Amino acid sequence: MTTDESPSGAPLAPGVVSIPSRFAVGPTVERLKNVVAAKGLTLFDVVDHSGGARAVGLTMNDTRLLVFGSPRAGTPAMVARPLLAFELPLKALVWADDDGRVWVTYRDASDLEARYQVPSELMAPLSGVGSLIEAALSD
Repeated sequence: MTTDESPSGAPLAPGVVSIPSRFAVGPTVERLKNVVAAKGLTLFDVVDHSGGARAVGLTMNDTRLLVFGSPRAGTPAMVARPLLAFELPLKALVWADDDGRVWVTYRDASDLEARYQVPSELMAPLSGVGSLIEAALSD
């Protein structure tokens, strides 16, 4: 369920996919964390960008970045193309736009494959982010 619709405040960018969520940011993050765990992936961190902004007296729409992945899946791709480590682990940005709509945004694996010229068989284990997000956003 990817969308070509540009979220307000977010220009369309090649290789970047935004999927609308019908849940608020917090519940969307929790749903994603649950699916990450159920798939046996490692949740490395959740970065609360808006919380960081509040801590220094600034305001920002609710925005959190989940950092997750599988060293077993990502390491062979990074060994083949060391600069891919700049992009991994995988990330999903959960954020509210200025209209209050919530989005989950991620970089498509095919974009990473092309950008870093990673053999497709090494990227295949990393290509399920969209399906993972859709599972988290379904009933």
